This record gives sequence, C-alpha cells and structure tokens, in this order.
Amino acid sequence: MSNPNGTHGTHGTHGAHRPRARVRLKLTPVERKASVTLALLFAARMLGLFLLTPIFAVAATTIPGGNDAAKVGLALGAYGLTQAIMQIPLGMASDRFGRRPVIVCGMVLFIVGGVICALASNIDWIVVGRVVQGLGAISAAITAWVADATRPEVRTRAMAMVGGSIGLSFAVSLVLSPLLVGEFGLSGLFWAISLLGFVCLLIAAVVVPAVPRAETPIVQVRPRDVLTHSDLLRLNFGVFCLHFILMSIFVVAPGLLARLGGYDSEHLWEVYLPVILLSFVLMVPAVFYTETRHAHKVALEIAVAGLVVVLALMPLASKGFGSTVVMFVGFFIAFNILEALQPSLVSRVAPAEFKGLALGFYNTAQSLGVFAGGVCGGLLVSHGESKVFLAAAALAFIWFLTARGFRQDKSVTA
Repeated sequence: MSNPNGTHGTHGTHGAHRPRARVRLKLTPVERKASVTLALLFAARMLGLFLLTPIFAVAATTIPGGNDAAKVGLALGAYGLTQAIMQIPLGMASDRFGRRPVIVCGMVLFIVGGVICALASNIDWIVVGRVVQGLGAISAAITAWVADATRPEVRTRAMAMVGGSIGLSFAVSLVLSPLLVGEFGLSGLFWAISLLGFVCLLIAAVVVPAVPRAETPIVQVRPRDVLTHSDLLRLNFGVFCLHFILMSIFVVAPGLLARLGGYDSEHLWEVYLPVILLSFVLMVPAVFYTETRHAHKVALEIAVAGLVVVLALMPLASKGFGSTVVMFVGFFIAFNILEALQPSLVSRVAPAEFKGLALGFYNTAQSLGVFAGGVCGGLLVSHGESKVFLAAAALAFIWFLTARGFRQDKSVTA
C-alpha cells in the first residue's frame, strides 16, 4: 500500500509493485482547477519577464545607452538579482500571511516596475524598472500554493504543469516579442508586460480557488537541511546553469540572427516561430519516453550532454544562417526538456517536511542564473560572440559532470 507520502509499505513485493505502478490517480476537480490556474498564473508572469529576452539586445539600440552591451546584459538580468534576494523571504511570508496576499503584492511590484521601464528615457531607468520587477518574487509562493492544493500522490503532475509552463512561456515570447516591438516599439513592449502583470494579479486575486493550508507550515526546517541534500544541490546548480546559459546567449542571439538572416527586429519572429515549433515536436518523444520508462536520470544526462554539444558547435555554426538555426533547434529541444524535468525532480526527491523550502531554494538558484547570465553575457560579448557560446558550453559541461552523480531515487522511479 502507499502511505500519504506516496512511498510503498514494507510488506510489498516486486510482483505487487508492478500492477500498482500502472494505477494513475486522477486529479480532483479542485486540484485540477488549482493546478491549471496556478500554471496559467506562472506562465503569464514568466511570459511578462521573458518577452524582453528575445529582442532587447537589438531593440535597446533605439534608446540612449542601449549600445552598451554590458548595460544591456545588466538590464536583462537585473530582475534576477532581486528575485534571488526576495524569493525565500516572500515564500516564508506566504506561509505566515497566506499565498494569495503575497502573490497579489508581488504582482503590484511587477506592474510598477514594468511602468517604470515603459516610461524610461534611457537604459539606466530600464535597469531600475527591472530591479523593481524582481522585488515581486512570487515563484516560491506559487509552487507552495500548488503543494497546498494537491495530494502528494498527484503533486508531481501539478508541479510538472508549472515547470512546463516556463518553457511554453519562453516559446510564446520568442514569437510575440518581435511582433510587439515592431508594432509598438520598446516602450509598447513594456506596456504589454505591465498588462500581463495585471492579468496575473486578477488570476491570483479571483480565479485560483482557495484551498486550506496544512496546519504545519511548509517552510519549517533549517536551510541547511536543504543545502546538505546532495540531489537537491545538483538540481539547484542545474537550474542556475540552464538560466545562466539562456540569458547569456540571448545577449548574442537576436543580433546574430538579424545579421546572418538579414532580419530586422520586427521580423525575427519568422525565425523564432519555426525554431520553437520544430523543437517542441521533436521534444515530445523524449518526454513520453522519460515518463513511461521512468528514465528521469537518463533524460537529465542526455539533455545536458546535448546542451554541451550544441553550445560547443555554435561558434562554428554561427558562420552561416542555416546552421545557426539548426543549433538553436537543438538548444530548445534540450532547454524545454530540462525546464519541465527539473522542477518535477525537485518535487520527487525533496522530503515532504521541507518540500516548500526546497522549491524556494530552487527558484532562488534560477533567479541567480538569470542575473549572472545576463551580466556575464553582456561582459563577454565585447570579446566576441564565440566567447559567450564557449563559456556557456564550459558551464554546461560542469553541469553534466554533476548531473552524473544524481541518484536514481526510489521516489523518482516509483
């Protein structure tokens, strides 16, 4: 039998485990509504953050200071620094004051930051606006709300919805961002981001169903309980690397694709759309295999190894437009797999008593990756585009070495 934490009793046999593994519990109507609306909230908020990434390096040249690659990288990554600082405090505040009030307050800050960026007269004010946006660090509160709303037996599925929404948001941003900038300019893009923040505020305030929180707060243990868990450390390092790589190469990617393909910022979506659609189509078999065969460790290693290969080849591929596009397809196949896989693994391997705190550290590591990737990408690009790709490849290789030590925990294979 399974206890409330989803582990098997001591009297189970291997023969008994096999048929039980085929039983798939369904989400209750409340769990389904909470999971879907929270994933939608997370996706809309991440879309608001990601909309800047695919186009900013090109669009920033239209404002004073926008030709400074270091400041462009800082503007891209600035929200990640304040996100990293505020993620755990706001997650803990949501334990004390409730998920909904904290998330609503966080979205108000996000909207204010977006308005500052929309009204900015130079790159420095955009940096300020991005810092304010990052103060609304609600990722940990959202994932804790998912944990509140779901039973342990189905929680991984709900967490996977939230994790998968990140990759989907970035995919949508690749297409929407050039269209919005082409139609309304950089200021219009920030007004659209602020509007998305308002939509998120409404979802959090009135759409997500109220669910009772556990009597024992989710965050109740010492940070060192998480920081001494080897598999959680590997996953935290992994999400840091993934978002470091993403932000650093997108300091380079818009200008590279525009130059090689002869596109202006308004038409870059013509490149991004087929790239992201093809990468999603090719990603599906990998995800299906991972879930049906419980091959999470293998999928993690292969996806990270794929990143190493793609990034290492990118300096050579970037000599031609077609080869660059092929490399970006490969990058997004690996990115989308890892973006969905890693949060699911966190929710599987983290002991129940500090699952919320583990997710808080995970989101903090993600935010630090965003900040460090934007800043380092901006600094490295002045030494040549290939330096950015090679640095990303080196970091991905270190990640691959650490991922090989990930244990195939029983909770992952069950």
